[in-house]
Amino acid sequence: MQTPYYLIDKSRLLPNLEKIAHLRETSGAKALLALKCFATWSVFDMMSEYMDGTTSSSLFEVKLGREKFPGETHAYSVAWADHEIEEVLASSDKVIFNTAAQLSRFEDVSRGHTRGLRVNPGVSTSGFDLADPARPFSRLGEHDPKDIEPVLEQISGFMFHNNCENADFERFDAMLGSIEQRFGHLIRQMKWISLGGGIHFTGEGYPLDRLAERLKRFAGENEVQVYLEPGEATITNSTTLEVTVLDTLFNGKNLAIVDSSIEAHMLDLLIYRESAKMKESGDQPWMICGKSCLAGDIFGEFMFPKALNPGDRLSIQDAAGYTMVKKNWFNGVQMPSIAIRELDGSERLVRDFTYDDFSAALS
Repeated sequence: MQTPYYLIDKSRLLPNLEKIAHLRETSGAKALLALKCFATWSVFDMMSEYMDGTTSSSLFEVKLGREKFPGETHAYSVAWADHEIEEVLASSDKVIFNTAAQLSRFEDVSRGHTRGLRVNPGVSTSGFDLADPARPFSRLGEHDPKDIEPVLEQISGFMFHNNCENADFERFDAMLGSIEQRFGHLIRQMKWISLGGGIHFTGEGYPLDRLAERLKRFAGENEVQVYLEPGEATITNSTTLEVTVLDTLFNGKNLAIVDSSIEAHMLDLLIYRESAKMKESGDQPWMICGKSCLAGDIFGEFMFPKALNPGDRLSIQDAAGYTMVKKNWFNGVQMPSIAIRELDGSERLVRDFTYDDFSAALS
């Protein structure tokens, strides 16, 4: 296949899904795919065998979840607009409002629908202020029980989403305890509670059974159905971005320019100032550079067993989360195709992008 393309490997996706299935079975919690992280629906048939549905951040994600992923469809947005709320309700099983004001605003039209409210416990688990839902002055959810109590009769559940790349079970346990202490009297009046995503429970060495026991205990003591909304935990290490070296040069360091771009194809690397991941090793240092005109379009510096040359193929690891959902046409750089490696090892192209797609995105 012509590079660049994202390659989703089902044999690497499967272990994550099996851990999710184990957690569901042993804890009683339900798992919803967070479409904001990963929405490549060509593998939804496989994922839906291990998960209970999807959760969203916008009308279009709600519609995609309803159309492409069997099971429950939860609809959340930071703010719903007047012109979209009826379509949101028609496409979802549950609608979650970000504030009590939004809930009250759409109380009449959403009456009879299963409704929830986002609650911000103000407890941070993130080292990135940019991605921290509990950052100071956060707009993400209600934070004061006194503002929640007047609307309790209008809802049947809460969403607490304040974890972000949290791979520490002890930290999660303490966070959940603080939520119970502060909001327990409200939680016990609900039927369901979503604890959001950002819990890296599919990571190597994570104490999955301890998490299951904690979730089961939380559900039992509060008499609620627990939901989790895994995003990256679902697809971590499942996908590569396949690229080709186009040119090399030396400017104090060995530089290799590839037919891809972090700004266009792996935007989070740029946003969070992080390096890409590669499996290569050796004694030859090379900086892998994107082909856009952005000076800082750099995948990172890596060691190779030999000098790189035009035509060499490279695989950027862990390229599923927040990549395909954020890819863009900056500089008109060729957008990566999407391919799938089946469990039998065969590969197939499921989507490519052409000049017509580039032109159609503009006016």
